[in-house]
Amino acid sequence: MSAPSMTLFHNPASPFVRKVRVLLAETGQQDRVTLHGCMPTPVNPDAQLVQGNPVGKIPALRLADGTVLHDSRVILDYFDHQHVGNPLIPRDGSARWRRLTLASMADGIMDAAVLVRYETALRPLEKHWDQWLDEQRNKIRRTLAELEAHAIAELASHFDIAAISVACALGYLDFRHPDMHWRSENPKLAQWYAEVSQRPSMQQTQPPV
Repeated sequence: MSAPSMTLFHNPASPFVRKVRVLLAETGQQDRVTLHGCMPTPVNPDAQLVQGNPVGKIPALRLADGTVLHDSRVILDYFDHQHVGNPLIPRDGSARWRRLTLASMADGIMDAAVLVRYETALRPLEKHWDQWLDEQRNKIRRTLAELEAHAIAELASHFDIAAISVACALGYLDFRHPDMHWRSENPKLAQWYAEVSQRPSMQQTQPPV
């Protein structure tokens, strides 16, 4: 077996990193990547991470030629073009735009959840902006309600970019925001997640306890 030719800068707690790792597992590409752990925060960038990735985003992927790809959406698209199975991101047509829109909704949940995490974990309690925190949580609730009402059948049809993204978003809520009790208002989403969370790719990429 040849040595991995690419390096994935990652933090196992990041839902955006998890999306990439799940797709790698689903497409059998894990062995092509070396994982390089890093823990950047909004006030403490990682020196190695910002080389070729000036905004300091994770995940970031350094290719064999030194090129750096960053943003999970770019990396997911890259790897989806590197395997021989059916694409997990539809290549064209209305299916492409719908699946990417569902994935974008999941990214919105992750964005809001990460921002709440930063605000509550990194800023002193007396500096918390409660109205802002409430609206981030409302974004999450609204998006979950939309998925519950209009997307369950689509998510259940294929474990692709949309399903992977939503599953990783829900996993992050369980990990960082169990107080939101998202299952109580979204029983169909909860049942779907209970099933897909047992997939080997999801089990192998669970965030640290």
